[in-house]
Amino acid sequence: MDYENEIRQLKSKIASYEKILIETSAPIIPSIVENTILVPISGHISQERFNMIRTRVLDYVGGHRGTICAVIDFTGVGINDIEEFDFSLLTLEIDQLNNTLKLMGVRPIFVGFNPCLVREVVQAGIHVNIETYVNFRTSLQVLLAENGQSLHS
Repeated sequence: MDYENEIRQLKSKIASYEKILIETSAPIIPSIVENTILVPISGHISQERFNMIRTRVLDYVGGHRGTICAVIDFTGVGINDIEEFDFSLLTLEIDQLNNTLKLMGVRPIFVGFNPCLVREVVQAGIHVNIETYVNFRTSLQVLLAENGQSLHS
């Protein structure tokens, strides 16, 4: 078999798998609230992953100029997913994502923080000025109420 051809095919497969990983690790989902997107984050958190999330969200917002609100949902992130990530660096990344979205004219809302993470951040004396809600449903209720609408059970 031609090893060079096999290597090219394997590199092509790796590139396609990397693209799939990027797309699925930070999906962007249109919400039921008009011009609002949901960005669910789950699993391992790192600085590289935050950079990728920030890039994907900015690319989406740049291509969908009607987006006025982005709900970033950390419900799927457990304390084990961030243990090796410095809490100061984590809050810096969250703050950068918050400020980046604001500069684009998009209202950032963060939901679903793990109570252990919150306790660690507060005990470390780190201050972050972000809009937060306990979960995605609560944030949707607030956004709908601001528009004179409601979320029915």
